[in-house]
Parts: sequence; C-alpha cells; structure tokens
Amino acid sequence: MNLVFLGPPGAGKGTQAETICKRFGLAHISTGDMLRKEMRDGTELGQKAKSVIEAGGLVSDDIIIGMVKNRLKQPDCTAGFLLDGFPRTIAQADALGGITTIDLAINIDVPEQVLVERISGRRMCTGCGAGFHVAMYDKSTCDKCGAALYIRDDDKPDTVSSRIQVYNEKTQPLIQYYEGKGLLRNVDGNRKPADVQAEIAALLEQLQ
Repeated sequence: MNLVFLGPPGAGKGTQAETICKRFGLAHISTGDMLRKEMRDGTELGQKAKSVIEAGGLVSDDIIIGMVKNRLKQPDCTAGFLLDGFPRTIAQADALGGITTIDLAINIDVPEQVLVERISGRRMCTGCGAGFHVAMYDKSTCDKCGAALYIRDDDKPDTVSSRIQVYNEKTQPLIQYYEGKGLLRNVDGNRKPADVQAEIAALLEQLQ
C-alpha cells in the first residue's frame, strides 16, 4: 500500500502514521522529520530550510520533491509506504503522481481551535527528537534519552496561526484533488488516538 496522510498541523498525522506503519509493515516517510534532521545536522539543505520553516512557510517544491524521490528508492519502501507531510501543494501532488502510484489519501480532520491547543502544547527532545505533549507528559526532560525538551519555533502561538493559514491556502485543496481521483477517505481526528487509529486501520484492511 502506498498512502498519503492529509490534515492540518496538529491533526495527529505523525502519531497515527507511526502506529499504522508498524501495524501494516509500511515505511513511514515524514518530510518534516527529514528536514528537522537536516537542520539539526547543520547541512546546507537544513540551513536553507530553517528560516522558512520557523516562519511557518513551506520549503520550495524542488527541495522537497528531490528528498522524497530519493527516499522512495530505499529498500524499505518496496513493501509500501506512508507519506506524512507530503504532498502539501497541488504541484507536489502532480510531481508525486509522476514518481509513484498512490492507493489512498486519508484526511484527518480536526477543528481549528483544537489544533492551536494541541500544537502549542507540544515539546520536542533536543537529543533524540522524540515528541511529547504537556497534557500527557509534564517533565522538562525526555523519558527516552534524558535530554532537555524545547518548544519548536514553528509550534509557538504566533507561528501556529501562520501555519494553519498556509495549510488552508496551499494544502487544503489537496482534499478536492484526491477526492476527484476517488482516492480520498475522511476521518474524524477530534477523538481519542485509539479510535482514530481503529477507523484508519479498518479503511486499510479493505485494500488488502
């Protein structure tokens, strides 16, 4: 199965993707994680992307498409993959269609006011990159590696609004794009993660 997860920032795409990929044996491809690693490593790509991401914008198509194209060539993608955070524009979706075939696009839908609350409560580990939320984890250090936690610049309240606006303008049209191809499935993401996962899993089992 080759899948795309759609949904605004804070919808829970990353959380669901991690669980679903383990369950169905898919490669989890998060362009956000890939870019953040580049930034942590201080690469040329990471330096170019840093200012754009921290302002809540989208990194240029040629950079992202090149990254994804190379990633899809890796052996772990042979049995299927899940794209989390890509495509984000119609142009990226068209480019993706020229690289590979997508079997299903799942849109995780969450009200905007819930998104702001979710995103502003996120904390990231400075060491291993693990993510936490203050609603479930109130410590200042990572329980996996012990490093300090921090608030990403793109998770701060003033940037969150910008990210949601960018999503509404650039990414939301992908819902109609994949719906027109008969590949879209909508899932209510404003529920317990386990309930969202169960609905997604049921949709995917129909593909097998």
